[in-house]
Amino acid sequence: QLVESGGGLVQDGDSLTLSCAALGRNIRGWNMGWFRQAPGKEREFVAAISWSGGSTYYQDSVKGRFTISRDNVKNTVTLQMNSLTPEDTAVYYCACHGGSSGLRAATGYDYWGQGTQVTVSS
Repeated sequence: QLVESGGGLVQDGDSLTLSCAALGRNIRGWNMGWFRQAPGKEREFVAAISWSGGSTYYQDSVKGRFTISRDNVKNTVTLQMNSLTPEDTAVYYCACHGGSSGLRAATGYDYWGQGTQVTVSS
């Protein structure tokens, strides 16, 4: 089970840190990703990190603002989000990549959290 936390209501330009805790599952050998879904839109890739943490990947719109990291001892994945804008408003999901598709494709992820709401007001 993946459990996200850290969402909330912030203002334009603020920061938030999202956390994903893996309960009952060791994510050490898994690539992990963050996705988001805004109202009326499809779920989209935000960021991913390799199992070792040595490689990271970002959607162009969040590069330089968001940072994904992981702690394989604590079994957690974190998404640090800076310089937030109203366009970042969405439900954010953490997921385990099963390998059937690339890291940027939601279809490649086998396990998902329930999501955490991020709302950025202007």
